[in-house]
Amino acid sequence: MILTLSCPDQPGIVARVSALLFERGANILDAQQFDDEETGRFFMRVVFDPGQASVEDWRAAFAPLGEQYAMTWQMRARGERRRVMILASQQDHCLADLIWRWRQGELPMDIAAVVSNHPASTYPHTDLHGIAFHHLPITAETKPQQEARLWKLIQETGTELVVLARYMQILSDDLSAKLEGRCINIHHSFLPGFKGARPYHQAHARGVKVIGATAHYVTADLDEGPIIEQDVERISHRDHPRDLIRKGRDIERRVLARAVRWHLEDRVLLNGRKTVVFTD
Repeated sequence: MILTLSCPDQPGIVARVSALLFERGANILDAQQFDDEETGRFFMRVVFDPGQASVEDWRAAFAPLGEQYAMTWQMRARGERRRVMILASQQDHCLADLIWRWRQGELPMDIAAVVSNHPASTYPHTDLHGIAFHHLPITAETKPQQEARLWKLIQETGTELVVLARYMQILSDDLSAKLEGRCINIHHSFLPGFKGARPYHQAHARGVKVIGATAHYVTADLDEGPIIEQDVERISHRDHPRDLIRKGRDIERRVLARAVRWHLEDRVLLNGRKTVVFTD
């Protein structure tokens, strides 16, 4: 079982949580905690053996403690797999990487669907076999209708997490709000950084020595959502923009994969405009 929680900090939280688990016969396998002195909030992630009790039993037992400490909390079985929808545009390196990791068993999820504003023929080298694919074309004039179809699809498929794997369309404020805390985007830069078109060419023109990528939750503020993971790679004057693009794709793949896995494993807790990430 995995328990995650956040609440206003005060003495005794760890003791009370641990005591409740002990009294009900649970065995703690892993526990991480963080006290944010700036916000006065406490964060905790506990993995435990629940014994014979069900998830429902444990949730009912924990609810009074959660209410007492004004906790935002959730509890779920470790083997529970979330349904994930992947959105992509023309570039498929992140899409292909997530599918490959899923097929290898690295990502504990079920792919609800792959959605693109381009047809499936755009991805001749990506293994879409056995995965539901939906082509939802979009223009400036049809954006509201396309997003309505997308939202309906999210609901019909029971999608719990949406991943923008280089989906080159800006979600509306309305859809971003509906997906708050459960939509991850990969940004082709170490935010804050070079925004707009041809970011690697901008970086090359400025003679930068590192390039990077950022995975963050989607909000109405473009590229300003809570950051989950970032990584960088050093470059030199010998690198051409095509080298930056090649290296950038590698960074994007691994950063997005880590962010998705951490979310699926309940390692990411929202902390205002930031996140607390209990890495493994």
